Amino acid sequence: MSVPDTGSFGDFVARAHRSGKLVVQPRMGVSDPAAMRAGLLATRKAAATAVGTITLDSYTRMGDNANARAALAAGIELNGYPIVAHDPAVTRSVLDGVAGPDFPVQIRHGSPCPEPIVAALIQAGLHATEGGPVSYCLPYSRMPLEDSIPNWARSCDLLAELRSTGAEPHVESFGGCMMGQLCPPGLLVALSVLECLFFRQHGIRSVSLSYAQQTNSDQDTEALLALRRLATHWLPDVDWHIVVYTYMGVYPRTPAGAAGLLEEAARLAVRAGAARLIVKTVAEGYRIPTFAENIAALETAALAAEGCLTIAGDAVDTGIHAEASALIEAVLDLGPDLGAALATAFRRGYLDVPYCLHPDNAGRARSYLDSTGRLQWLSIGSLPIRGVVGPTDSAKLTAAGLLASLSYVERTFDNASLEQEFHAVSDHSSGSTDDRDPDPGNRSPAARQSA
Repeated sequence: MSVPDTGSFGDFVARAHRSGKLVVQPRMGVSDPAAMRAGLLATRKAAATAVGTITLDSYTRMGDNANARAALAAGIELNGYPIVAHDPAVTRSVLDGVAGPDFPVQIRHGSPCPEPIVAALIQAGLHATEGGPVSYCLPYSRMPLEDSIPNWARSCDLLAELRSTGAEPHVESFGGCMMGQLCPPGLLVALSVLECLFFRQHGIRSVSLSYAQQTNSDQDTEALLALRRLATHWLPDVDWHIVVYTYMGVYPRTPAGAAGLLEEAARLAVRAGAARLIVKTVAEGYRIPTFAENIAALETAALAAEGCLTIAGDAVDTGIHAEASALIEAVLDLGPDLGAALATAFRRGYLDVPYCLHPDNAGRARSYLDSTGRLQWLSIGSLPIRGVVGPTDSAKLTAAGLLASLSYVERTFDNASLEQEFHAVSDHSSGSTDDRDPDPGNRSPAARQSA
């Protein structure tokens, strides 16, 4: 079977963005090829401008392909698609007649050692993936950065060779997500830009910069506008777009709360000029979602995005752009090799992710939620932003306070949905103005009794 024409990921998103459409994308991966194909077909048929996803399993993410093959042989269902364990012809059959210029497919994996994955996706005819030397190392593994960085450099070099075939490889930084929650926006923005600069240094010319929805919509809007400004400045010779991730932390457990959070993410993406949105489903607080739940989330997000307008100009400036700029410049000042500079920056604490337990993370920076739900620095450790950010709070964050912060978004959206439901029930039981009899005293006794 020939390699399918899977189209240019970056070009597809750019065309959709120019036409005013928000591209929506699920997280989706199963080990059975027929089921994976069915999931991609369902995504393609959704009432939305969507791209496809093949999310890989945990064995493949960590390079344990022997166990992935053993699971396939034993008929054991995995938590994703084992692209390295499957024969390339199998993956090409999954994509044949599904992926194309009007429906590109991206491989999502979470690996600090992605070379075999990149080789497999190339053999399958794909050329879009995501992650990064920092963002797919610190949150997901114990692998030293000094190993993850060269692993990712070789993988980018391998992808960049595709350009000689006429394909345009695309890599999306996961740096704007990191731990998923409680990471102040300035650091997320800086990490996303730095990883894309790393990709460019290794030959990638089509990238996306990510940002994960956090705890305050106004703060998120400012962060995304800062990310746009910085991408324009630092990546002038690269095709780039911004992708928003629907909230990555503890998710609302009520269907209405989950839907409300997703709709807010879609509006945020459009408002801040992002081109793509990674959705979440009503099942996120409980289990892995079904294909049907993923399609419903795509359509909910697409509908919420309709009619939203992009902000013209900048949001209120609370210093996110200045903070991110200081972090980026401090890392770039460490030397021309960005991989080596990233490793040095973490070793010196110039980059320090709050609450990240990876051995290469200094662990001195801390954050907290203020009374408005904004993420603020509690301690900046050795981050080179002293004088850029205001004085940090000297109070210590207790375990109870940390747990309350982690569940802030869940409680906010679940409480809003329950309050809305309460008012709806109250209105129904009392009757709305339109439903009430204008003069109940004029009704006959029989009519009053039946009422």
